[in-house]
Amino acid sequence: MFDKSAAAYKEALKYIPGGVDSPVRAFKSVGGTPVFIDRGEGAYLYDIDGNRYIDFVQSWGPLIFGHADKKSLDAVFSQAKKGLSFGAPTLLETDLAREIVELFESVDKIRFVNSGTEAVMSAIRLARGFTGRDDIVKFEGCYHGHSDSLLVSAGSGAATFGNPSSPGVPKDFTKHTLLARYNDIESVKRCFEASDGIACVIIEPIAGNMGLVPSDEEFLKELRSICDEHGTLLIFDEVMSGFRASLKGAQGIYDVVPDMVTLGKVIGGGMPVGAFGGKEEIMSMLSPEGPVYQAGTLSGNPVAMAVGLSVVKRLKSDPSIYEELERRAKRLTSGFKDIANGLGIPLQTEVRGSMFGFFFNEREVKNFDDAKRSDLELFAKFHQKMMGKGVYFACSQFEAGFICTPLTLELVDETLQKIEEGLKEVKNG
Repeated sequence: MFDKSAAAYKEALKYIPGGVDSPVRAFKSVGGTPVFIDRGEGAYLYDIDGNRYIDFVQSWGPLIFGHADKKSLDAVFSQAKKGLSFGAPTLLETDLAREIVELFESVDKIRFVNSGTEAVMSAIRLARGFTGRDDIVKFEGCYHGHSDSLLVSAGSGAATFGNPSSPGVPKDFTKHTLLARYNDIESVKRCFEASDGIACVIIEPIAGNMGLVPSDEEFLKELRSICDEHGTLLIFDEVMSGFRASLKGAQGIYDVVPDMVTLGKVIGGGMPVGAFGGKEEIMSMLSPEGPVYQAGTLSGNPVAMAVGLSVVKRLKSDPSIYEELERRAKRLTSGFKDIANGLGIPLQTEVRGSMFGFFFNEREVKNFDDAKRSDLELFAKFHQKMMGKGVYFACSQFEAGFICTPLTLELVDETLQKIEEGLKEVKNG
């Protein structure tokens, strides 16, 4: 069934570290061989062995209109005929910036970059430059890209400066990063007590990198209050949730306004892109207007801007898309939960707009410690069964899932049937 993918993976291992260009793709946490994709069409993926999958990953989020969406491709082809990259300003950059600024209360100005990692790295540098402080606070389980100061793990204390979680990251790079517990405001307070000056607190308000774990609104409000009290900037990392959880991301769900926001995924429509924005007084510190340096030859790439503009305009013209996608996500997760409960298998689920998540866990998941208590062995077995039945879920318990517009209620019901078959097979050995 996966013979060609297995051979392709063996060949890739000769030339690419681990055979993949991003670690999660290696299927290490679920076992088996990663499938090599040939093409995507709407809600489906097709691998090089000819297997077809109902795709709940959608390139890890950006494809809200599905694979090979005609209008998105038309935008790509139209711009590509004019040129792929110029390293000079285009009208497309301003047009997309205007669309985003009009939507986000927290954003007066925005700068485009090429990835979520770059967006977050640049936003933190800007926050440090604006405040004149070095320390930052992040939350365990929130992923903000692979820049050095954010690759940290917890130490032994309740509030501690981070230690590098990857070789190649000097301790000096992470000594200014403090770690707090998600949805735990007391852990945040301890971080502020441990530091002489915190430049920013960065958080995924709807975390998608420990599975889907949303913030509690009261927690976010208290976080906003603490930042205000200390003159610290609050950054929402919405690289994943921006334009996914709602038209305004988390800011369309929670009554909390950050000082800065990072975006990506959907605003590129499948092309590499990232962005960071904030209030004018903060963004004015950015070069060439101010002293904080950031640059990129391919930033604001015209092809990415063209497809991103197309996608954002379509979403703005019909926000009811989110209600329908959430309806499908809830049908999937509620049906999944009913099936699991009927088989005596503990399952927790969450939905925010077109994002969803599930954990094989007996208790509600509120933070990374809770997520890690999930049954990872069961998840791996379940994932293998679903792959064999033509359902493509994220190959990690700690990743969110996504619904696209071509993924109909009929496909949701088909998936639920396969889920029931798969869980019964797992339970019966």
